[in-house]
Amino acid sequence: MKIKKVLVSQPKPASEKSPYYDIAEKYGVKIDFRPFIKVESLSAKEFRQQKISILDHTAVIFTSRHAIDHFFNLCTELRVTIPETMKYFCVTEAVALYIQKYVQYRKRKIFFGATGKIEDLIPSIVKHKTEKYFVPMSDVHNDDVKNLLDKNGIQHTEAVMYRTVSNDFTPDEDFDYDMLVFFSPAGVTSLKKNFPDFNQKEIKIGTFGSTTAQAVRDAGLRLDLEAPTVQAPSMTAALDMFIKENNK
Repeated sequence: MKIKKVLVSQPKPASEKSPYYDIAEKYGVKIDFRPFIKVESLSAKEFRQQKISILDHTAVIFTSRHAIDHFFNLCTELRVTIPETMKYFCVTEAVALYIQKYVQYRKRKIFFGATGKIEDLIPSIVKHKTEKYFVPMSDVHNDDVKNLLDKNGIQHTEAVMYRTVSNDFTPDEDFDYDMLVFFSPAGVTSLKKNFPDFNQKEIKIGTFGSTTAQAVRDAGLRLDLEAPTVQAPSMTAALDMFIKENNK
């Protein structure tokens, strides 16, 4: 079966120069973008149940833009005014620059790592060992940050501030795709939640990342395209090759 319509379970690319548009034009394929999952803040009431005071801390560690959004939004909801003296430690410069959405960048003390790995942020954190660190987390997280901070004797508190939930389909939304592309296990879970009677038949499924690929297999579905590979380090490169081969 030729692939004519693909659903990519991510937000629509911000740039018109996205490789997805090139693929659509090259093969005459329609590509829709629709996240299967969305991230939402905990309510102020839910956060208070953790019995954590944000103002007991002098520094915040941000691992993503989501963490920044939900931290500042919840602070507003909790009527917590963040002091001028608060320090911010971010995994990348891009995440650090995103703070400008909420605070004036120059006036604050902002530190960032080079690679996006929390390990590369540790030297900066250790230099400021006397700070009390606050770490906003998702409801689904591992203990990598906690273990690293503990190992380096850093005073810190983790708090769940946001969660990943299924982005449910409405009854009037068409679901007539020849191929589905997933980027997280939560997306696969959302597919099963939205369409409990989902019958794959000829529909192709592609994934990015080993945990997502495993989630497809665990759900009893057939995995047709797995990325990244040496030949295709990105999802778009893998998709290009797959459609070219499939639509011969």
